[in-house]
Amino acid sequence: MVMPTDIGVIDCMLGIPEAEDRSEWFESFKPLLKDEESRKLFSMPAQYMFKDVPQTGKADDYVSWTVDQMDKFNIERAMIGWNENETSHRAKEKYPERFFFDLPCDPNKGVDEVKRIKRIHEEVGLASISVFPAGTNPQVAINHKYMFPLYTAAAELDIPICLNVGIPGPRIPMETQKVEHLDEVCWFFPDLKIVMRHGAEPWEALAVKLMLKWPNLYYSTSAFAPKHYPKAIIDYANTRGSDKIIYAGYFPMGLSLDRIFGDMPNVPFKEEVWPKFLRENAIKVFGL
Repeated sequence: MVMPTDIGVIDCMLGIPEAEDRSEWFESFKPLLKDEESRKLFSMPAQYMFKDVPQTGKADDYVSWTVDQMDKFNIERAMIGWNENETSHRAKEKYPERFFFDLPCDPNKGVDEVKRIKRIHEEVGLASISVFPAGTNPQVAINHKYMFPLYTAAAELDIPICLNVGIPGPRIPMETQKVEHLDEVCWFFPDLKIVMRHGAEPWEALAVKLMLKWPNLYYSTSAFAPKHYPKAIIDYANTRGSDKIIYAGYFPMGLSLDRIFGDMPNVPFKEEVWPKFLRENAIKVFGL
């Protein structure tokens, strides 16, 4: 039951800031925000949900700064979003053994987005692509026809797709992220690995049921402090789902590594679950 301290952790959701002000991370869906608090007062759109949004401060080299933070908590590798900018290229060139890359995608861009996925995968070697369905503008549901070209591209490239599921933290409509939408996608793409992000609440029991049903469906713990991991997910990991639950943090977008790894030892995973959760499942699912 005790969290081991000798495992090189693989974090499947981490970010490299490019400046002290990280608001550019949320620019794509700011037009969807209508309440004044979200638009003008929050430093990140779901700030009401997080007690202490990390302050990164100023750094001469945020890539090296991020690696230093990882080293403090024995994070061996981390998946970060690939942006076609200097920061992403420096992370890949300077620390090729520390970072692997996910490409955030917009299904509204149609075939142009498919071409971009294939081009960047050839250049970079992506570990996955991802979509924030409620954060697309216009919003696109998990099982909408605009998503299917992206699913096809990921299946052809043999890489997973990560999808935000459940009620979104930002104050935007939730319909696009209902967990039930995954059922059709898992059925139509039986060889495509699909990784749920951001909790699946309040439908976490349905998420477990679908993971039991579909061998290609997985769950990552992104954006949740360990003390708030859903009980249904912990119970599933400790029984039939030890190969399905993957550690993902949310640093520095909303959670500090101190908070995450301060909470983590209190998670009641069985002894044999910890290595899979912290490392082995990520290696298997993302082909590391």
